[in-house]
Amino acid sequence: MSDAGQLMVSAHGEREIVMTRLFDAPRDLVFQAYTTPEYVRRWLLGPDGWTMPVCEIDLRVGGRYRYLWRHADGQEMGMGGVYKEIRAPERIVSTEVFDQPWYEGEGLGTAVFKEHAGKTMLTTTLVYGSRAVRDGVLKSPMEGGVKASYDRLANILRKP
Repeated sequence: MSDAGQLMVSAHGEREIVMTRLFDAPRDLVFQAYTTPEYVRRWLLGPDGWTMPVCEIDLRVGGRYRYLWRHADGQEMGMGGVYKEIRAPERIVSTEVFDQPWYEGEGLGTAVFKEHAGKTMLTTTLVYGSRAVRDGVLKSPMEGGVKASYDRLANILRKP
């Protein structure tokens, strides 16, 4: 396994983005921080200047999640989805739809948590409705936002 901390983002197939990041923490702790509102609202913020005043997670198959971010300038961005599969602490599959859609349609995300020697590799695969949508997401600031969020998550995992 590579050193913890580096986010890898790549296009796969016609419609997929795969993101991987190694965290220096056991899988149970990474899964807990990924699925518990009091942790999620501390790390899933994207670039600096954003807060998450709404973080609702009903972690069960058929359950919903809802996030609302607010920027210091007053701008808001919301999204939500439905959990399709949950195998704690190893896998989560859920849909993703933004309130003000910046890409067409719905995304499907699969997060896989694999532990080796006390570290956890988080692999997230996002599937979009078309290659054009996937390519548009890749050209967006998404990667920078994920990197900033995962850096915060790594800090939280050091001192939960």
